Amino acid sequence: MSGDLRAWERRGRHLEVDGNRIFVVEIGEGTGAPLVIVHGFPGSSHDFAEVAERLGSGRRVVLLDLLGYGLSDKPASARYSLFEQADLVEAVLGRLDIGRCVLIAHDMGDTVVAELMYRHNLGVLGFVPEQVILTNGSIFIDLAQLTSGQRGMLRLPARALPFPPPRWLLARAIDRSFSPRAPAPAGAIDALIEAIERGGGGRLLPRQNRYILERRAHQDRWTAGLVEYREPLALIWGECDPIAVPEMTARLLELRPDTAVTVLPGIGHWPQLEAPDRLAELIGQRLG
Repeated sequence: MSGDLRAWERRGRHLEVDGNRIFVVEIGEGTGAPLVIVHGFPGSSHDFAEVAERLGSGRRVVLLDLLGYGLSDKPASARYSLFEQADLVEAVLGRLDIGRCVLIAHDMGDTVVAELMYRHNLGVLGFVPEQVILTNGSIFIDLAQLTSGQRGMLRLPARALPFPPPRWLLARAIDRSFSPRAPAPAGAIDALIEAIERGGGGRLLPRQNRYILERRAHQDRWTAGLVEYREPLALIWGECDPIAVPEMTARLLELRPDTAVTVLPGIGHWPQLEAPDRLAELIGQRLG
């Protein structure tokens, strides 16, 4: 591992959940509701390292790697269902004795959080999300402009590959999630690839990418999770996102007019990597 990822691993620990080791990092302390960060596909908690450091002054920030991602276990036989990832977040917060929190998410993590919001709306969630902040993700999958890599993986069998894809192919695929108007910061793609490849994770990408089909099948449920949520909900959205286009924020505003929307000019799909200072500042403003 590079020094950055090794240092990140030293910041955290592994919790055993349902027979799998789940990587968790806790930064900062405070008396208010902890901030719980849920990453997206194909990223990891490490994507939010700089943001978490900035938010951790006077607050407790909790980050975890979902099953199959980053420094968590990556079993080839797992389904990697969004429902199961939501179960995992709930289980981890139960283990950490977190009864109330602020949920912050990105990309696929937006849908994991939408499922948690749906459960909260029904009164069956094991903790209370006092506030939700979503960053760029396909909250309306019919509007998503999938990359060629994502579309290609959907044509592959839903099982682990016999060998991992070459680094150059991963680099090209990830680069297409950045916009030509908002290119990847130096070293960002290498860091993403390193976290993916840890524990043979590259072999799992086609199976994990199937979350897109699950997203399509349950769009109504997860839209209801967002729209019927009665606590503060904010979107902080990179304007230049080539995948989760800004039209998604407009649709949610139509369905839920009291949603707070902040659009970031010149920022693309990865605000936590492209503008960590600005993202942390905006999250801090939402927290008051």
